[in-house]
Amino acid sequence: MSLTPRRTTGKPRRTTRLALVGLAAALPALALTGVDQAAAVSDSAGHHVTAAPLTERIRAQAATGLDDPRKKDIAMRLVSSAENSSLDWRAQFTYIEDIGDGRGYTAGIIGFCSGTGDMLDLVERYTKDKPGNPLAKYLPALRKVNGSDSHAGLGKPFEDAWHKAAQDKAFQAAQEAERDRVYFGPSVAQAKADGLRTLGQFIYYDAIVMHGPGSGKDSFGGIRKAALAKAKTPAQGGDEKTYLGAFLDARKKAMQSEEAHSDTSRVDTAQRVFLNNGNFELQPPLKWKVYGDSYEIKE
Repeated sequence: MSLTPRRTTGKPRRTTRLALVGLAAALPALALTGVDQAAAVSDSAGHHVTAAPLTERIRAQAATGLDDPRKKDIAMRLVSSAENSSLDWRAQFTYIEDIGDGRGYTAGIIGFCSGTGDMLDLVERYTKDKPGNPLAKYLPALRKVNGSDSHAGLGKPFEDAWHKAAQDKAFQAAQEAERDRVYFGPSVAQAKADGLRTLGQFIYYDAIVMHGPGSGKDSFGGIRKAALAKAKTPAQGGDEKTYLGAFLDARKKAMQSEEAHSDTSRVDTAQRVFLNNGNFELQPPLKWKVYGDSYEIKE
C-alpha cells in the first residue's frame, strides 16, 4: 500500500505561497506568547508594520489563543481540511506530490515546496539534527531546483526517501519546528499584536500558509495592509468583527487573482461562518465546508 495519504475528494492541494528564498532570515524574532514583541512579517528590505500598544483588556484576550495545544490542533485540522481534504493532519508528514502549480514538489504537514525555499530549509534542519538521514544526499539537488519547478536530481528516488524519512520522529519534529518558525509563530504573534482572539489568530495563520510571509500585494503582509486600509484592528481601537471581515475580503481578493484559487470556500463557508457566528474563541462544536465537503469538530 502506498505510504502517500489519499485525499477523500482528490482535490488539488491549495498551497499558493510566494517564493520564500532568503525570506526566513528576514523574519523578525517573534515569541509565541510575547504580544509586546510582535511585529508584522517583513520583507527582505526590512519594512515592518508595527501595531499600536495593546490595552490590558486586549492583552488578556489575546494572551493564549492558538498557543493552547488544543486550539492549535484545531487550527491544524482546519487547515488540513482545505489542504488535504482530511482532518488527520498528522497523516500528512509523508505526503509529497507535484500539484502542477509551478512550485515543484509540495510535501509534508504544511506544504513545504521545493521551489520556494521552505523545503530546502526543512531538509537542512533535519540534516543538522540527524546527519546521514534519507534526504541528506538530496540537498545539492534541492539547492539547484530552488526557485523553479524542476525535479532535476530528485524524482521517484527522492519521493521514496521522503516517505522513508517521514516515519522518523526526528523528521516529523523538524516539520513541526519549521512550520512554527516560518508560519505559525509569526502569524500568531502578529495577530496578538493586533489584539485578535483565537479566531483571528487562525485566520492569520491560514492566510500565511497559503500566501506566504512578505509584503507583496498578494502575500500575508499585503493582505493585512489592504485590511488596515478599510478597518482598524482591536489594538487600534477598532471592532474585531469589522476588522476580520475586512481581512477576509482582502484575502478573498488575493485568492481570486490566481485562477487556480478561484474557489474561495475556505473563506466563505468556513472562516466567514465562524466570524458571523461570533465564535472568536474558535470553540467547538465547529461545522464548516471546504470545496463543498462538510466537516465537523465536535470537541
